Amino acid sequence: MFTGIIEEVGTVQRLGGGSIAIAAEHVLGDAHVGDSIAVNGICLTVTSFDRHHFTADVMPETVRRTSLAELKKGSPVNLERALSLASRLGGHIVSGHIDGTGRIESLEKEDNALLLKVAADPAILRGIVEKGSVALDGISLTVAAVTEADFTVSLIPHTREVTNLRDKKAGSLLNIETDVIGKYVEKMMQGVYKEAGGRAEPAKKALTRAFLLENGF
Repeated sequence: MFTGIIEEVGTVQRLGGGSIAIAAEHVLGDAHVGDSIAVNGICLTVTSFDRHHFTADVMPETVRRTSLAELKKGSPVNLERALSLASRLGGHIVSGHIDGTGRIESLEKEDNALLLKVAADPAILRGIVEKGSVALDGISLTVAAVTEADFTVSLIPHTREVTNLRDKKAGSLLNIETDVIGKYVEKMMQGVYKEAGGRAEPAKKALTRAFLLENGF
């Protein structure tokens, strides 16, 4: 579990053969084999490390779902260690499981802010709401606007300076993770599951107002 508050920007040293090697410093301060580190929002498991680098395995499914295939040696990547119970939740709940990707349509200055518009598939946009949270390349951001084809977030200068967004431009690909709480709410509203004999089975009716009243809510 992560918060979407980036700790440092690392550099890809190698990618291929089912693994990735990344140069880093801060996130390695208390690293152990088996730890989770979010790389551009992707939860990866540390398989080896030294004082200046770490490696992680990368599955084909991860490459298909994310922007990893576009990375190359020298690419900057956002890094965040897994949340500890003693940490402040400065961003929002981020699982590190990418829903898909989107491309930057435009970057527009607005006083001290930068409006970043991202085009995404309808399946992803369904989970994005105005003033809700979204993780872009692992960065916790607040949604400023949503349309049927894209959504917009507003960046403060600090966010751009300390993340890989400083190198992004129109056409750049971003990993997107929608709010995990919203996913569960959507699933419940669809009435997908019901309890039957101690196991979950497809439900026969959706979670409606009538259903809630019928069951004492």
